[in-house]
Amino acid sequence: MLATIQEMELLEETQLLADVIIQSETFVEYMEAKKQLSGNEEAQRLIADFNRKKEQHEEVQRFGRYHPDYDQVSKDIRELKRKMDKHEYVKVFKKAEKELEGLLNEVSGIIAHSVSDTIKVPTGNPFFDSMSCSGGCGSGKGCSCG
Repeated sequence: MLATIQEMELLEETQLLADVIIQSETFVEYMEAKKQLSGNEEAQRLIADFNRKKEQHEEVQRFGRYHPDYDQVSKDIRELKRKMDKHEYVKVFKKAEKELEGLLNEVSGIIAHSVSDTIKVPTGNPFFDSMSCSGGCGSGKGCSCG
């Protein structure tokens, strides 16, 4: 399949948009937070401990409350998650990750809605995603989706 001139121009514009996002303060802060998190031994140990316990929890979940270790494993994973989430580098990373996700969602929405107002764009919020119009009503927002 040969690309048309329009498709090539679109790809070039897409690359320019990606470059702008990569140079944004939001992305730079995300990368810095990721670097700090990766370089912190305590944070990495907490993440590894949580991931190991998560695997154990998934195994216990197969049997549910009937598994003899269900209560203890469930308690342990909640405690590890809380401890991991309280670590400063984890908090900073999660905040930066959420801000970058918001930026990408906003850009996606702008692009989608410049094509059509009925395009469904995930917002990252399940409550609002479930309420948005799928574009299948055919009534031009007469279904209270807009």
